[in-house]
Amino acid sequence: MAAPRLDYIAPWWTYWLHNFPHFNFTLQPTDNTFRPEEASYQQALILLACVGAAGLCLSLLVLTAYLSCLCCCRRDADNEVKRPRACCVTWVAIGTGLVICSAVGVGFYGNSETNDGVYQLTYSLYNANHTLGGINNLVSGSLGSMESGLRQHLERLDEIFATRTDYVQALRFMQQMATNIIRQLAALPDLSQARVDLAAIAEQTSLAEYYRWLTYLLLLILDLVICLVTCLGLAKQSRWLLIIIMSFVLLSLVLGWASLGLGTATAVGTSDFCVSPDKFIVNQTKDFLSADVAHYYLFCSPNLPNPFQQSLTIYQRSLTTMQIQIQGLLQFSVPLFPTAEKDLLGIQRLLNSTESNLHQLTAFLDCHGLHKDYLDALMGVCYDGVEGLLYLSLFSLMSAGALSALLDRDYDDIDEEDPFNPQARRLSYNPGRSNIHSFCSYNSSLGSEGSLSRAPPPQAAAANAPPAAEYMNQSMLFGGNPRYENVPLIGRGSPPPSYSPSMRTTYLSMTDAQIRHFGTDFQV
Repeated sequence: MAAPRLDYIAPWWTYWLHNFPHFNFTLQPTDNTFRPEEASYQQALILLACVGAAGLCLSLLVLTAYLSCLCCCRRDADNEVKRPRACCVTWVAIGTGLVICSAVGVGFYGNSETNDGVYQLTYSLYNANHTLGGINNLVSGSLGSMESGLRQHLERLDEIFATRTDYVQALRFMQQMATNIIRQLAALPDLSQARVDLAAIAEQTSLAEYYRWLTYLLLLILDLVICLVTCLGLAKQSRWLLIIIMSFVLLSLVLGWASLGLGTATAVGTSDFCVSPDKFIVNQTKDFLSADVAHYYLFCSPNLPNPFQQSLTIYQRSLTTMQIQIQGLLQFSVPLFPTAEKDLLGIQRLLNSTESNLHQLTAFLDCHGLHKDYLDALMGVCYDGVEGLLYLSLFSLMSAGALSALLDRDYDDIDEEDPFNPQARRLSYNPGRSNIHSFCSYNSSLGSEGSLSRAPPPQAAAANAPPAAEYMNQSMLFGGNPRYENVPLIGRGSPPPSYSPSMRTTYLSMTDAQIRHFGTDFQV
């Protein structure tokens, strides 16, 4: 039972890309038929590639406008205004990192899909090139055997059989059959040009795909490094590190928009080919292949006749007739002319090898092998290849947008009290950063309302406070008295964790004069 014939159906995304507007440099609509040799079609693809350049210019324009407004409208803000902006910077960086990581994942998938599609294309081209090379070798080998090898044997036999006209006539008839075979072989299409084209296309495609795959891989790694180093720079609050990484962000932004433009143009051009590939191939091969031969291989339909059937039939019949003649001469002439046996056996071996070539040639000329390679190439390009380009375009768009948002941030406005800032945590324990007064430090030595009125200023008290070692000695002397269990760590500016009942009573009994004297240091 014969295997079912596979048909090619273009995927829906190729039709969607094929319907993209095509304009030339004069902004006049042009035909979207795949015609890479025409200038108007080339101009349409170049304009599509300029989409990336337009996006880059728009991003840089927005960035310039943002930085200009930031420089003109910058003013000193208090902590209440500064804190939300610093948190905004942090969360925007985190969100941008997540978007970039997602885009990199999409990019890796798209890069792999595109590489798989191009590999399938080149593999099919090499297979088709091998088939065409086999056809050329078989045709040239059979022609050489008929033209040179058979002629030499017939010339020697003509001299041997000179006295027998019936044997000479048999030789003349064999020469006519050989001429028929030569004529039929010469009538076969010359596929050498197609073979050279396929080999060149496969080699150029493989080389271009290698550099494309490597470029996208480096771009993906660059985006990952930018994401990780940006998070590291924000965590360490290293300004020089942020400045360096912003330079790489700008470089990645340029490369991202450029890859978006090139990917869009390539995807649209490939989709134009995938919508109607048969028409393009027929037009490209019309110089050395007739339309019926091209349609025979492109469609491989049982309703289409084999254009080589007549030539192969004549070839087979002529070869069979020659073999019958050689068998008769070997049977009847060798007893009379023993010297003719060597040439007759040589002709028989030549005819046997030619018949073997005929069977191989018939198999190579059959449409199923080349048609399968054709379908595999289309599946690789139009399914995996174009789909991968769409994912790569999505990656470029996501990364470009995320990197633009990353550039449009004011990293100079960093809140020192931001919980994401480790520098703020270090500064919060610095005793010289702020003068924090503790009510308990005065109550531990005075303990009455009258003594509070005669107490030294809070700053002087804080300056004359005993060191931490002295405080520890006092704690040991008091023996863990509950009155002093809540005394703060002197000299560190740390607020008390709790208030004793006597402290709370004294605080509530303070007069307005004492409050004006101490200020708001004791207000909760």
